[in-house]
Amino acid sequence: MPAISLESFCSDLDKIHEESLVELKALKSGVELEEFRVRIFGKKGRLTEKLKELKDVPKDKKSDAGKKAHQIKSSLNDEFSKLKEKILQKELNEELASEKINLSLPGRVNFESSLHPVTNVENELVSIFKSFGFTVEIGPEAETEFHNFDALNIPKNHPSRTMQDTFYLDVSSLLLRTHTSPVQIRTMLSQEAPIRMICPGRVYRSDYDQTHSPMFHQLEGLVIDQDVFMGDLKGILEAMFERFFNSQMELRFRPSYFPFTEPSAEVDMECIFCKNSSSSSCSVCRGSGWIEIGGCGMVDPEVLKAVDYDTESLRGFAFGMGIERMTMLKYGVSDLRSFYESDNKFLKQFSEQGI
Repeated sequence: MPAISLESFCSDLDKIHEESLVELKALKSGVELEEFRVRIFGKKGRLTEKLKELKDVPKDKKSDAGKKAHQIKSSLNDEFSKLKEKILQKELNEELASEKINLSLPGRVNFESSLHPVTNVENELVSIFKSFGFTVEIGPEAETEFHNFDALNIPKNHPSRTMQDTFYLDVSSLLLRTHTSPVQIRTMLSQEAPIRMICPGRVYRSDYDQTHSPMFHQLEGLVIDQDVFMGDLKGILEAMFERFFNSQMELRFRPSYFPFTEPSAEVDMECIFCKNSSSSSCSVCRGSGWIEIGGCGMVDPEVLKAVDYDTESLRGFAFGMGIERMTMLKYGVSDLRSFYESDNKFLKQFSEQGI
């Protein structure tokens, strides 16, 4: 490219300077300012393109050309910055004027949070059993097959071990516990008898309907001592239900089977929705007049052997119940799924009741 004379280079810079100053005076908004910046100072702006020609000015004139270029660029930058500050401040003032806060409007209502009803019931049950002299134990939710099945005398071919009932993890021999009974095993392995403990917590099963959830809460209890009988178990459960519902509730103990207890029983409570009237229209008890609360029984000697307890001198009983089911019964909730739908209107009623 042919050389550019100093006079021509400086003349072009003066022209850009004068025309740019005229353009600046006409700018009225931040948008126009940005368009001007790109048009003059951008990568392909007029001034930027002109400054690229500095390399074509004769070497002995480059110093004078550089000084001129710096002078023009600094002048335009200063004028641009002053105008930008003025326009942006004006736009801010206009925005603030149009968005004034009306201090006469009512303030926002802050709603107080509260514990979930299931959490409240769990805390109440724990408090009741503590008053009976029980300790509280906890354990991992990701369990081994030994603690969840084997030590509890559950056969290898038992249906509860299948994928339809149990959530198995990718890690070898680990699963999401299907009940809180593994905590009983861990407690017996780590402590000597006598034992009087409960273990509340989350459990997982592949089940979902009006009275079942794939994740729910259980509370199990275990007593290991000498001279322990089925009558002791029944007495503790009856006392707990009376304290929990603040009245005598009709219970029934039905003979049943559990691998880890013998003899075993299902514990049923009168249906509070149909008042044990055996109404065929009751969707909760399905017309039976009873709602299953949980299971119980005397600890099977095979379970005691699995934890190296002396089966000749020690006996025990165990029981378990669903905390969601207890919450449904206490507060008259007919669908267990309501607890996990995050419906604030539903949950708010429990805080209003002071639950």
